[in-house]
Amino acid sequence: MDSRIRRLNMAAIEAALVSVQHDFPRINARLSARRDLLTDEVLENMLAGYRVVDQYLAQAEDPFAMGNSKRLLELNRLVLCGEDKEQQNCCPQHLAASEQHFYEAPGGGVEDLMNWLNLHRSKSVWRRAAGVFAHILSEPQLYIEGNHRTGALLMSSMLAREGQPPFVLTVDNAEHFFNPATLIKKTKKHGLDNLLRLPKLTKRFARLLEAQADDSFLMAC
Repeated sequence: MDSRIRRLNMAAIEAALVSVQHDFPRINARLSARRDLLTDEVLENMLAGYRVVDQYLAQAEDPFAMGNSKRLLELNRLVLCGEDKEQQNCCPQHLAASEQHFYEAPGGGVEDLMNWLNLHRSKSVWRRAAGVFAHILSEPQLYIEGNHRTGALLMSSMLAREGQPPFVLTVDNAEHFFNPATLIKKTKKHGLDNLLRLPKLTKRFARLLEAQADDSFLMAC
């Protein structure tokens, strides 16, 4: 296994998300755009996603590697449906539509994301992680639903593979995460936005990721 790869501290991640859940009404009131409540189901599904990210790390498996696009879809299914196989199978039409959108959305599918990563492979891991998130969230979005949550998991995978802490929502960083994410969501991947606005937002978000990095979310070496 690559010596840079670090495993996740699931206990610390769960504690941080539970704290956000308890404080979310106050956090939500301060956001530029209100978010849905962090319900028990949403929290449990996110924890399931982090556990799978940790499995990828244990197996030195890169979800962005060629041939691993199903891993990117798996994380999205987890944040939406959780680990319960019956629940995952309860809306086959929705999952089929999500998969078709993921592969075929004009200008916004997974091929477009992989092309972006290939063009920016020399950038720092902070910049690449921020760019992946911006690419997932900007219009057209990569997934039909769950783009914020899946994006957070994919950033975490990328960061931990290079020895950096995962991105985890906390009471301290929630406002700084959601407000720029709202701006990114309103930005288009192509045209003038892609040339002017999106690179600036991505650089700003990369600085946020690096500034809020917390080694407590990683297991000790």
